[in-house]
Amino acid sequence: MKRFGPLCLFALLGVASAAAAHPAPFSYIDIRGTSGAVELTVVLHIFDVGHDLGVQPPERLLESAILSSRADDVRRLVETRLHLSADSHPLTGGNWSAPEPLAERQSLRVRGRFSVAAPPGHLAVSLLMFPYDPAHESFVNFYEGDTVATQAILDAGRTDIEYFTGTRQGLLAVARRFVLAGMEHILLGPDHLLFLFGLLLLGGTLRQFVLVVSAFTLVQVVTLGLAAFRIVTPSLRFVDPGIALSIVYLGADNLMVRGGRDVRVWIAAAFGFIHGFGFAGVFRDMDLSSQALGRALASFSVGVEIAQAIVVLAIGFALISLKARSEAASRRLAFAGSIVVIAAGTIWFIQRVFFPGGLA
Repeated sequence: MKRFGPLCLFALLGVASAAAAHPAPFSYIDIRGTSGAVELTVVLHIFDVGHDLGVQPPERLLESAILSSRADDVRRLVETRLHLSADSHPLTGGNWSAPEPLAERQSLRVRGRFSVAAPPGHLAVSLLMFPYDPAHESFVNFYEGDTVATQAILDAGRTDIEYFTGTRQGLLAVARRFVLAGMEHILLGPDHLLFLFGLLLLGGTLRQFVLVVSAFTLVQVVTLGLAAFRIVTPSLRFVDPGIALSIVYLGADNLMVRGGRDVRVWIAAAFGFIHGFGFAGVFRDMDLSSQALGRALASFSVGVEIAQAIVVLAIGFALISLKARSEAASRRLAFAGSIVVIAAGTIWFIQRVFFPGGLA
């Protein structure tokens, strides 16, 4: 065994030397949106370009003659692996510069320019620059003037990033995206819809309905802001079962109402805190600038309020009409509806605690 000791040490040193000689697998992409164009600067390490273009040793790419002869191949490599869109329209046919050698960085730099009719409000990038290397990372920077507005790292596990500019078009793009997202999260979210339904079951005037739902919305906005700005970020492992339990509690409270007691405003405010965290997934893993995040949060909240107003008007008018026709029928509906609320909340709680991945 002693004879093999030096050999093993030599082999380990050889592996370590080879690993140390392997350059850091990074690419860098800078993106700027201007009044008439979207401009890109792409910096690629010669080791990666040399691998994919079959140029060995890769240092030959720093030689003017070799780089000039392979310029079209370098541009084509970038064009086929980096996909850019502005306001949901793919940008193609851009003007690309000849690759420039950056000897001190052992890299090549390529500049691209895509003409646009108006300043873009929304930019999206999709890329997997060097698929051969699963460890390769691309650092993407979006600029506003000379200032980096937001940054992201793309790799094999994440290949897309989007950015909302600080222009008026960016504000409109944020509003379009997140007002609709807020409405969808209410109108297509069965747990939030059922909670609203439970809040309205006991009836009342439209003024009472608006007061109850406004308390719910106000606290949701606060907690959504805490989550969106990563001030408080509870795990969905606790939030989702908590939402289910809030539904169970609401249904049970409806059944226990006695002597005109109505604490729905307090219930809405208390459990709006939990439901607000349930909306945070909309902003999770989105590399929005602080300015864009604030706009997105405001737009999302407006969408939530619009959707909740639709629900309140639809259910509220129906309940008021039913009570006007028959007090007994209204009470029976409140009782039966509360049982349904409790049952659904219980099922969701069991599912989210014991079967978070879904039933097979």
